[in-house]
Amino acid sequence: MDLQKTLLHSLGIELLTIEKGRITATMPVDDRTRQPFGLLHGGASVALAETVASIGGYELVDKENEAVVGLEINANHIKSKRDGMVTAVGEVIHRGRTTMIWEVKIKDEQDQLICISRCTLAVIKIKK
Repeated sequence: MDLQKTLLHSLGIELLTIEKGRITATMPVDDRTRQPFGLLHGGASVALAETVASIGGYELVDKENEAVVGLEINANHIKSKRDGMVTAVGEVIHRGRTTMIWEVKIKDEQDQLICISRCTLAVIKIKK
């Protein structure tokens, strides 16, 4: 997978750990991820959350015959952030045959909650 041509690269998202049912990634809070008032953009947090959930979901499916796509996502933005780094930890909370639900917590360097998100993924069959 060429990450240079993806949103991950554009936003500076780095995957730290990929485990079955748990993913950790970081994203800088900089000019790429701030809104015009200098704060972390809520959309950047949502992009990080959906990235973590989607990669996590993909790790749980039969990659030869299935893929995952985002079906629904919500996010509560708890605390603002102007610079530094945020870390997202995603964990699967429901793993069904056709859907998965992931919870993603985004925290700052002091382990303070910045955003919490829930993402529903659809498990789809790959047409060959």
